[in-house]
Amino acid sequence: MKLNAINWPEEFIPGFTDNFCSNEVIVAGLSAQDIWPLLVTPSLWPSYYANSANARFYDNKGPELEQGVRFYFETFGFPVESRVTEFAAPTHGEPGRVSWHGWAGEEGAADRLDVLHAWLVEDLSENRVRILTQEAQNGQPARELASAKPNPMINGHQDWLEGLVAAAGAKKAGRG
Repeated sequence: MKLNAINWPEEFIPGFTDNFCSNEVIVAGLSAQDIWPLLVTPSLWPSYYANSANARFYDNKGPELEQGVRFYFETFGFPVESRVTEFAAPTHGEPGRVSWHGWAGEEGAADRLDVLHAWLVEDLSENRVRILTQEAQNGQPARELASAKPNPMINGHQDWLEGLVAAAGAKKAGRG
């Protein structure tokens, strides 16, 4: 079985950034179509992920992410300005892909944080779905997060994955 991978822009290639985290789940009984609407609608994130708040779009866009759209949300104590850099909804045989460049702070400032947060949602055999989320970060805040124990990014993104799966399961069962 071939598993797909994240598409990384050069400035965010893992191993060359100040911090990197990777989280993945594979779940039976759900599909990419069950997961996708919850993932690409930032206003829904706080309903299943407590570390997300105050999502809003710019330029009269939204409520769903799309290629090139600018949006804002708060997470890990950071106000994050974002732009979607890759967007492809899942189709038969092809994974869903969404990633955004997020930043906090002024460009060139010592406390500037730049991230690329990427998601891959793909159907697997035997009625399973794989959800992979990875984030590469640059800047002083990223270096501080990288040395924190336990790693807040790994733990936070795992909470996001588990909340996403629970919300999709509840919705599919008619409870959400």
